[in-house]
Amino acid sequence: MTTQLHVLNPATEEVVATVPGATAADVDAAVTRAALAQRTWAAAAPADRARLLRRFARVVDDHIEELALLEVREAGHTIGNARWEAGNVRDLLDYAAGGVERLSGRQIPVPGGLDVTLLEPLGVIGVIAPWNFPMPIAAWGTAPALAAGNAVLLKPAETTPLTALRLAELALEAGLPEHLFQVLPGTGPVTGDALVTHPGVAKIVFTGSTRVGKAIMAKCADHVKRVTLELGGKSPNIVFADADIEAAALAAPMSFLDNSGQDCCARTRILVQRTAYDRFLELLAPAVEKVAVGDPADEQTQMGPLISRAQLDRVRSYVPDDAPALRGTAPEGPGFWYPPTVLTGLAPDAPAAVDEVFGPVAVVLPFEDEDDAVRLANATDYGLSGSIWTRDVGRALRVSRAVQAGNLSVNSHSSVRYWTPFGGFKQSGIGRELGPDALTAFTETKNVFISTEG
Repeated sequence: MTTQLHVLNPATEEVVATVPGATAADVDAAVTRAALAQRTWAAAAPADRARLLRRFARVVDDHIEELALLEVREAGHTIGNARWEAGNVRDLLDYAAGGVERLSGRQIPVPGGLDVTLLEPLGVIGVIAPWNFPMPIAAWGTAPALAAGNAVLLKPAETTPLTALRLAELALEAGLPEHLFQVLPGTGPVTGDALVTHPGVAKIVFTGSTRVGKAIMAKCADHVKRVTLELGGKSPNIVFADADIEAAALAAPMSFLDNSGQDCCARTRILVQRTAYDRFLELLAPAVEKVAVGDPADEQTQMGPLISRAQLDRVRSYVPDDAPALRGTAPEGPGFWYPPTVLTGLAPDAPAAVDEVFGPVAVVLPFEDEDDAVRLANATDYGLSGSIWTRDVGRALRVSRAVQAGNLSVNSHSSVRYWTPFGGFKQSGIGRELGPDALTAFTETKNVFISTEG
């Protein structure tokens, strides 16, 4: 039985679209079609595959504004962020296309012959994308998988299928073979489970919660299916007393408020050296209050709504009514709004300080010295990203080595660039996406020895 997915505008709670969800039978049929398309695609000349991916990038570029407005409607992203996200899809396709003709193996010296390695595509790849960044994260898996010669079945989050469906149409418009890139909207328990457990799917790329990622990993084990998992985060923002305290305080709000805090890389644990703690809070308070929260279609808006009523309720559950906090403002009335909130005076093991809230809520915790900062930063099951603020280059390098996270920034909050690797330590995930090695994650290495004797 087909499930109807009702897509809501998070800023108004209005239904903007209804999309049929794919059944297990739909997934099975899609895998069959994808496998046929993949064989033809993999046999094509690398230059031809690269040319089509670049054409796909150009078609996306021609539709940046359309895709951005779709993202505003279905995800509540600010228009500026949504334009960047659509542009990121374009850039990823361009970058992946550049790797098609450079996806080479090696020649290894051996006695008695010639030994070479071949990088061969896996086959059909299942990409399960989240609702927090529907377009770019879908492209993180799709672009390099296609470039490496695979077919892709993309399951978008059930709340945000519209941009994915439009991207599939644009792929056909660009000339990609039919069925090579298919989008399968649906629920996790039906569509997602069918994709994960299907024996014809060679790899699953999943971005989402650690809880769901563990379940996917367990199901993939039945077929020894490859996985790349980008999961939760509880990233530290470490501010030493020798840092530019004003710059650190002014940069802190958007490090956890971008995308309304619905970001695995959000710096939601602000760790401040005790001697600078009071000054930091004095500067942070007005910076939080000034964040413009409102209509995501407004060019001046910095933060929009949360994705859903369920997410709003989850965020509220972490903030006691009497909790000491610095707060901004948010609209009242329809929409899933929550104000920017910084909790102070909490214990380091309080739920808001250790759980991934996934909303516009951060905690500020003091630390004594460098060792104490590293201890607090690592006191979590997660290890995705983080920031270190200091003028001491030696300290920046020592702490960068000591903090258990896959992506760190010094005196900034940058985490993700499509040309550098991205992924987490510990329960933040397995594998790396993006960067110069992205295509190889969608290949098998085959070793061939050719005897020159006799």
